[in-house]
Amino acid sequence: MFRNVAELVHIAETECIPISEVMIRREIDVQDTTRELVMEQMERNLQVMGNAIEEGLNGVKSRSGLTGGDAVLLQQYIAEKNPLSGNLLLDAVSKAVATNEVNAAMGTICATPTAGSAGCVPGTLFAVKERLNPTREQMIRYLFTAGAFGYIVANNAFISGATGGCQAEVGSAAAMASAAIVEMAGGTAQQSAEAFAITMKNMLGLVCDPVAGLVEVPCVKRNAAGASNAIVSADMALAGITSRIPCDEVIGAMYRIGKTMPSALRETAEGGLAATPTGRALAAKIYGTDANQDN
Repeated sequence: MFRNVAELVHIAETECIPISEVMIRREIDVQDTTRELVMEQMERNLQVMGNAIEEGLNGVKSRSGLTGGDAVLLQQYIAEKNPLSGNLLLDAVSKAVATNEVNAAMGTICATPTAGSAGCVPGTLFAVKERLNPTREQMIRYLFTAGAFGYIVANNAFISGATGGCQAEVGSAAAMASAAIVEMAGGTAQQSAEAFAITMKNMLGLVCDPVAGLVEVPCVKRNAAGASNAIVSADMALAGITSRIPCDEVIGAMYRIGKTMPSALRETAEGGLAATPTGRALAAKIYGTDANQDN
């Protein structure tokens, strides 16, 4: 039905429907099923996301001890202080962190598009929900809009840190969230594309360098940055700001950057933060090895 963002936006504009509806119709066609079943499937994903956020905000700790409890600290900070970045933005950050802390603690999350980048979409959704007061169907449509852009990225570039670095994971997730925020806020299909492009441009070149090879450090905090990036970029697009580089070309640039990225910076834990003295020491402590030996 659509192969790239230009085609996706064209369909939405020509048929006067939101991007979420384009994706819903695609799923009905591909699965050869009913609208009701497609919506029910996404409703289950939404429920998993909400449960993960709730669990994370109650406080969890990973088995490695590297992550956990930061989402709680952020919520306490929001309640007791006057956050410089604003309550909505920081709420999104805390809920993104909560999701990834649950993932690190071996809990159940919904990969959007991967487990390592699972915080951006639900984190922003459940934070923006407090401002926009969407219906349950609008929340489900949020996920379809994000999914439409994720589908394009997966088929034209990559969404795996092992193949394209963290720009392909948290970068894609943040951009997906930004596009979905725009639609929920009443923006146009083209504005969703602009938001996606602006967000992704800000994430280009982001490496994947997990300490000890675990999806914890710096992954959890990168989801926090991705969530904030998504909200700011959505506001920029809603304000009428456009990306000078078309969305599909931004995705293409991400693909080419990922192809040239050294393997040490693509989820191997051989470079970047994973190769710092502290990163190696943490890995050695977790696995009981010599911190001076090569990872």
